[in-house]
Amino acid sequence: MIKTPLWLAQLATGAKSFRNNPVIGSPWLNDKGLHIARLRSAESMANSKRRRLTHLVDSEDVESFARDGYVVRRNALPADVFARLRRQVEDHEFQAQEMLQGNAVTRFIPITRAMMDTHAELGAFVRGRMFQGLLRYVAAANADPISFVHTVFGEPHRGPRDPQTLFHSDTFHATAKAWFFLSDVAEDGGPLTYVPGSHRMTPARLDWERQQSLTAHGHANKHHAHGSFRISDDEIRELGYPAPARIAVPANTLVVADTHGFHARAVSEKPTVRLSLYGSLRRNPFVPWTGLDPFSLPGLRDRQAEIHDAINNWKARRGPTGQPPVGLVKPLDPPRRWQI
Repeated sequence: MIKTPLWLAQLATGAKSFRNNPVIGSPWLNDKGLHIARLRSAESMANSKRRRLTHLVDSEDVESFARDGYVVRRNALPADVFARLRRQVEDHEFQAQEMLQGNAVTRFIPITRAMMDTHAELGAFVRGRMFQGLLRYVAAANADPISFVHTVFGEPHRGPRDPQTLFHSDTFHATAKAWFFLSDVAEDGGPLTYVPGSHRMTPARLDWERQQSLTAHGHANKHHAHGSFRISDDEIRELGYPAPARIAVPANTLVVADTHGFHARAVSEKPTVRLSLYGSLRRNPFVPWTGLDPFSLPGLRDRQAEIHDAINNWKARRGPTGQPPVGLVKPLDPPRRWQI
């Protein structure tokens, strides 16, 4: 077929869809070990690169990550600095996008270079060693992350279940997400829930991954079919992992996790609002170098979010999109998606 060279070339990238790429999704090739080979190679490469990135983080963070797959930094900023940063975020209007998934709306406000230059504490934190270093170390890539002001509105009785509340792995290789919480996250408020140690491949996990790879191309759950595997609570126990940890934390806490590990947004029985500065970093898992990131070049550094915003706005002008722009809003204003 005419697309076969492209499908083959994607094997050397972070491409993950079992449905869109019939080579990645081939039951015959995966029975012969294709998916497991990609998993093993990506994990080996990530471990090698992290050993070269330990200078970006503190030694206790290296230990926490190796054990759990995530790092929690409470009281990340002095109280007065944190108070100023929160006011800078909460008191201003910004251009936003909103994504509706089940009974949750997630608002994304791109953190642009102009925002970071205008709001001193916001810029200092997003550009600072703690946020940048942990994202880069966990992602095993010395690269510029994308960042947003991130508000999650949960209304458990408004619609179907939020798909983010099902335990899942984002992709087959190391990838980092960070949340610097500007509001408290309660135990019953839908906190991030993570299966400790599930960022590491064990024999049982590899066997489970192999079984999923044989049928994923035709799976009824579209996220699973596109390579973000869903897993049940019973399967987590059968794989020998410890009980999932609910990461309920006070405001002024930074959490950075390898979302290759199994994680979910805990189910909440009450309406919730969660405000954070959010960062994400994912790069090609098979390159041996840690740097050489195009988005770290002077003209592109700090601009990923606004590039993402421009592309999303362009798509929205041409038809429906899953994350439409909603205009100027304050981060804690009621979601527009529920008002349309």
